[in-house]
Amino acid sequence: MSDWSGRAVLVTGAGGFIGSHVVEMLVAEGARVRATARYNGRNDWGRLEDLAPDLLSEVEVVLTDVTDPFAVRRLVHGCDVVLHLAALIGIPYSYVAPQSYVQTNVIGTLNVLEAAREEGVERVVHTSTSETYGSALYTPIDERHPLQGQSPYSASKIAADKMAESYHRSFELPVATLRPFNTFGPRQSLRAVIPTVLAQALTGDTVRLGSLTPVRDLTFVEDTARAFLAVATAHGVEGKVLNAGNGRGVSIGELARMALEAVGSSAAIESDDERVRPPASEVEELVCDATALRELTGWEPQVGLRDGLQRTADWLRGNLAATKPGVYNI
Repeated sequence: MSDWSGRAVLVTGAGGFIGSHVVEMLVAEGARVRATARYNGRNDWGRLEDLAPDLLSEVEVVLTDVTDPFAVRRLVHGCDVVLHLAALIGIPYSYVAPQSYVQTNVIGTLNVLEAAREEGVERVVHTSTSETYGSALYTPIDERHPLQGQSPYSASKIAADKMAESYHRSFELPVATLRPFNTFGPRQSLRAVIPTVLAQALTGDTVRLGSLTPVRDLTFVEDTARAFLAVATAHGVEGKVLNAGNGRGVSIGELARMALEAVGSSAAIESDDERVRPPASEVEELVCDATALRELTGWEPQVGLRDGLQRTADWLRGNLAATKPGVYNI
């Protein structure tokens, strides 16, 4: 029997890219899943709508807003485990509307932690990001690396991470923080580099990107989802921050060339000044040391970069009409 069979699990931010894959995996493992998407007047469930209808019919979907503490308390009630993925994640927009990032990422996290404490939840997994490290002082980056708020987004996530730490230290809340490095795969927004490269390659003869020199550590989304489930069930992870990544870096320029190979495109790659982050906030290198996660949970990535790129390209080919490939998402 699965560790998840019959367990009640709340997934906040389930309408997002990673969240939808986490929900899909939990249902496959036999969990009873309550999944949230941000309330909107269109009754849009985000990426949850990409799930197979028979699978989605087993999920309790709730449209809500994590910035409302009363709504969050109702969501957490009756749940054994909370996987908290709800967040504003677009780095460029954080320069435009930083307060909204504090409201969702910091206050929203506080609301989830407090509700979990009041409801006696068995385990909370809080989602961090490798952006909290800023430009690497050394690589590969382990959990002892200093945190550097190089964008309003990363600053809001640092604050949320520290809130989770404080709830473990102050109230003994059984919370662990998972810090994924860059994740990619089917259902990801064109705001992210791999989908925008693939979409441009499939629809034109030129791929325009920002800076081509930053180095990133890419993990396929199914492997990231496995990391969430691993942290949620492992012993001895409470109060810890755990990196999730492959431990191999690739420059954005090389990544773009690999993506073009995945779709058989000979498109030219151009650097577009309009897409470059403010100079002092550009994070030049993120390469993960996931030793702690592997040792504590047994997690290992299973999908290689080229295989993951091919699977992402195959998905995008069938979903171009819904992604607005001619529009760059801030």
